[in-house]
Amino acid sequence: MRAVLTVAHGGREGLQLQDVPSPKPADDEVLIQIAATSVNYHDIFTRRGMPGVRITLPVIAGSDIAGTVVAAGAAADRSWVGKRVLIDPVLRGQRFGMLGETLPGGRAEQIAVAEAMLIEIPPGVTFEQAASLPLAYGTAYRMLITRGRVTAGERVLILGASGGVGVACVQIAKMLGAEVVACSSSESKLQRLREIGADHVVDYVKRPFLDAVKEIYGKPRITGSGGVHVAVNFTGGDTLLPTQKCVTLGGRILCCGATAGFNLQLDARYWWTFEQTLIGSDGWLKEDLSSLLNLIATQRLNPVIDRLLRLEETAEGERLLEDREVFGKVLIRP
Repeated sequence: MRAVLTVAHGGREGLQLQDVPSPKPADDEVLIQIAATSVNYHDIFTRRGMPGVRITLPVIAGSDIAGTVVAAGAAADRSWVGKRVLIDPVLRGQRFGMLGETLPGGRAEQIAVAEAMLIEIPPGVTFEQAASLPLAYGTAYRMLITRGRVTAGERVLILGASGGVGVACVQIAKMLGAEVVACSSSESKLQRLREIGADHVVDYVKRPFLDAVKEIYGKPRITGSGGVHVAVNFTGGDTLLPTQKCVTLGGRILCCGATAGFNLQLDARYWWTFEQTLIGSDGWLKEDLSSLLNLIATQRLNPVIDRLLRLEETAEGERLLEDREVFGKVLIRP
C-alpha cells in the first residue's frame, strides 16, 4: 500500500511517499480502508521532534482517521466489517501513546487498530467530517464543556481562533449560546470567524486584544462588571498576563496547550483579587467523540474544512499549517 512516512526529524523533506506492506490485523484488531485523515500541528511536532517524547522513526503520522472496516481478526467482532468508523487514536489501556506517534497513523491506505478504538459513524456524517474531530474538536469539546462548563450568555475570549482548535472553540461556544470574542491575525480570517458566528473579532497584530476587550465590555472590576467570563488561551508565551487582565470577577482561564511557549508569567494579584480559576484540559475521551458525531448528525455542528488534499500532497498540508494559511481543518484522502 502507499503511505507517507516521516523518516527524519527536521523539515518537510523528511516526509516520503513510499510503498509499504499492508498491515495485518492481530486477533483483537480490525483492518480499515482509510477514507480521510486530517493534518494537525501535532504531526508537525512529531516531524520536528518533541522534547521529552521519544518517537521511533520512520513513523506514519496522522491521528485523526476515518474509514471502512474491511476485515476483522480472529477474536474481533466481525459485525464491524463493512461499517464506517472513526478511530479514537489514543491508547487507553496500559500502554501509553497515540496513533500517528507511537503507532502507525492515517497517512496510508489502510491501518490495523484495536476493536476497542472504533466508533461507528452515524448516517449523515461524512468521512471528512468525522476525520476532522479528535485532536481539534475533541480537545475543544472537553476544554469548553467538560472542564470549562461554558454556559449560555457568558462572554468568551478565544485566542488563536482561526486554527483547528480555535475554530472548534468558536463553533462550540456559539452552540452553547455564549458571546464570542475571536482573535486572529488577518482580515480574511477575521471575516471567516464572523461567518461562523463570532460576535466580535480582533486583529491582535494591529491591536492588543486586552484593549479590544476593554472597549467592548469595559475594564474588569472587582465589583463584577466588565471583561469576559471565560478566556481560552492555548497560545501561552507572553499572553497569559494580558489574558488575566481581560477576565472578570470569578472568571475562568482555560488552557489545553502553549503553542508559543510554556514558561508563562502569572500575576498572582489578579489571580486572588479577581478570584480567577485556571483550568487545564488534556485531550478528550472516547465518549466526547461520540457526542461530537451526534452533534454533526443532528446538524448542530459542522466542522470547518479548509481544503482536501491527496496523499502525495501531505507535505503541502503541513506547509499550509506552518505558514498559517489555513482556516479550520486540512484533510487528506489516501
